[in-house]
Amino acid sequence: MEMTRTESARSKASGAEPALASNLPFPPQYGSELLVVSRGRGVWLEDAAGKRYLDFAGGIAVNALGYGRADLAKTAMRQMRRLSHISNLFTTEPALALARAMLAQGPFKFSSVFFGNSGTEANEAALKYARLHAYRTKGPGHEKLLCFSGAFHGRTFGALSCTPSPKYQDPYLPLIPGVVVAPYNDPQALARTLTEEFAGVIVEVIQGEGGLAAMTPEFARCLNDVCARTGAILIADEVQTGMARTGTFYGSEGAGLRPDIITLAKPLAGGLPLSAVLIPEKVNALIHLGDHGTTFGGGPVTTAVAGKVWETVSRPEFIRHVRDMGELLLKGLERIKAAHPEKVGELRGRGLLRGFEYRGGEVKDFLDTLRARGMLALRSGTNVVRIAPPLIITDKEIEKGITLIKEALR
Repeated sequence: MEMTRTESARSKASGAEPALASNLPFPPQYGSELLVVSRGRGVWLEDAAGKRYLDFAGGIAVNALGYGRADLAKTAMRQMRRLSHISNLFTTEPALALARAMLAQGPFKFSSVFFGNSGTEANEAALKYARLHAYRTKGPGHEKLLCFSGAFHGRTFGALSCTPSPKYQDPYLPLIPGVVVAPYNDPQALARTLTEEFAGVIVEVIQGEGGLAAMTPEFARCLNDVCARTGAILIADEVQTGMARTGTFYGSEGAGLRPDIITLAKPLAGGLPLSAVLIPEKVNALIHLGDHGTTFGGGPVTTAVAGKVWETVSRPEFIRHVRDMGELLLKGLERIKAAHPEKVGELRGRGLLRGFEYRGGEVKDFLDTLRARGMLALRSGTNVVRIAPPLIITDKEIEKGITLIKEALR
């Protein structure tokens, strides 16, 4: 549903400019300028000057249910009045209910859920669980971790060590030892590299920061087979692809991947900080008191909201809607590619995580042009425009976005 504005707000919006980062009380790590956003409704955002934007970024694939949700706001308010924090020395009904719902979700079988605060924390925990499993089943000497070219798994030291990009890694070297990088989507290289020395493998079904490269069926089969043969724990980083984003509840389903562990975060609590590690019995049985922990992860407010989000996105009709809108988005991008072959290259992604190679210059300049026309999108890799709108988006809003992209390309 589009937000209404007064004529005076419209005129004021015409002069809206992002704030220079140098004038803001934040470290300069998010770019030279920041757009000051004041409110949202559905898939639309409004900046401090009243200018409206169609959101094809979704808070970097976080705001799956859009903005201004009364049901999520009421859930958070009710829980805040009851109990806001109690520590993980105890538990709460919202955390229990959410964990049980997550464990009941198919098609994969898990025994427990570890709640954290962010995707990087979930991946950090998953890597620790993989090493813990290897240490307690094979003993020392089986601690290697395998990741892949183009991957992004987070910015804490363990997750960063599995994010093989000099841009992200070099200022923080040396990172943790024992991490090996193999080429993504190369089954032969994977089969040569992965041995019983490895504790775990971490992989994305679609590389969110790696140009939206998608896992091939052949690579998924090889991962399943080699991890089963070597005993390495297969970790699917579904921080960006989980919870219906790609048209199946888990992106692993569509790719044919059979992970031992799945990590989730971005959309889990409707914009509040919450992550989850889904743990199989063979790992859960080896975890001892104090092996890992968190202060805020799984708090009653975030899990109460997440329970509402989980209930919504796990409905079959909701997942069908995402698939249908994803197909509509793909068809629109195909029309754009046919009309602008000199500027639009390969189309990538699945469901409502899609994008295209931009060949018309710098991606940042194109994203700035989109923003000036009233649309927000993202970059992936060096030359890919990434589209990850709220999953509640309608056909009319997708067509509006396609129109804005066409106008920006012209």
